[in-house]
Amino acid sequence: MNHTTSTYVGIDVAKDKLDVFIDATNDLFTVSNDGRGIEAIKARLESQRVALIVIEHSGRYERRCALDLMDAGLPVALINPRQSRDFARAINWLAKNDAIDARLPVEFGRCVQPRISERTAETWLELDALVSRRRQLVQMYAMERTRSHQAHNAHIAGSIEFIMRHLEAQIADVERLIAELIENDDDWRRRAERLQSVPGVGAVLASTLIAELPELGTVNRQEIAALVGVAPYDRDSGKRRGKRSCFGGRAQIRRVLYMAALSAWRCNPIIRSMAERLQAAGKPFKVVIVACMRKLLTILNVIAATSQEWNPECAKHA
Repeated sequence: MNHTTSTYVGIDVAKDKLDVFIDATNDLFTVSNDGRGIEAIKARLESQRVALIVIEHSGRYERRCALDLMDAGLPVALINPRQSRDFARAINWLAKNDAIDARLPVEFGRCVQPRISERTAETWLELDALVSRRRQLVQMYAMERTRSHQAHNAHIAGSIEFIMRHLEAQIADVERLIAELIENDDDWRRRAERLQSVPGVGAVLASTLIAELPELGTVNRQEIAALVGVAPYDRDSGKRRGKRSCFGGRAQIRRVLYMAALSAWRCNPIIRSMAERLQAAGKPFKVVIVACMRKLLTILNVIAATSQEWNPECAKHA
């Protein structure tokens, strides 16, 4: 085994293949994205002292590879593709191909030292998949509902109505499976109950946060807002004071949080009071609703961190 050199490995993931670069040996090779290919990667790394394997998120195609490597005791960091592309532009790597996409994570890992990802339980993966599927079904239902307003042909209208009824049944079925999965896990059930104790928060937001925001309750209010993408960033330069804006983060959580914030605006005294204050100050709707989303998120972050239920007095300081 090589005991002197720490090896960094980059893996570019596609649906059917994995492009792998091992920096210690300057090895660049391609394997299939299946059990046999992953075993080939592990065999190549047996003689190396692996410091980090960096893999970009790739529409869940990276999941099997990452989990198998973690199970083998190897340090894996899953990163956002946007981070690595921004890094590439910063170091003037402007070209893009499979070979570069395999080498780039190595440079990113060596310079940035991203956090090593933790092995997730199979039940969490199942919950994540169900929550994602529910979101897909809801999006399809919304598209069919839009088409229904434009359908003047009776046959087309009937077809759309049939599909909408089918999608409604599918959504209800997936929601039942999500509820059962959460109910059968003591930690998830207690967390969901605490989150839903907050006025404006329902089962959909609670399950989405459990599945897609595991950092909830483990980081501070600024960090959780940045993770979701509701943290305003400065745009200042010299004497110029630019308009603050939010960007990045997890759009799928923001969409659900938006609907919850609208509900909280009506029934949550803390959110309603803040919204009314901002409206009185002349703030536009978009500013007000994003502020409500951020406030609701930070309240939920405190509840997750302290394992307490909704308390208006404590929520004021969230």
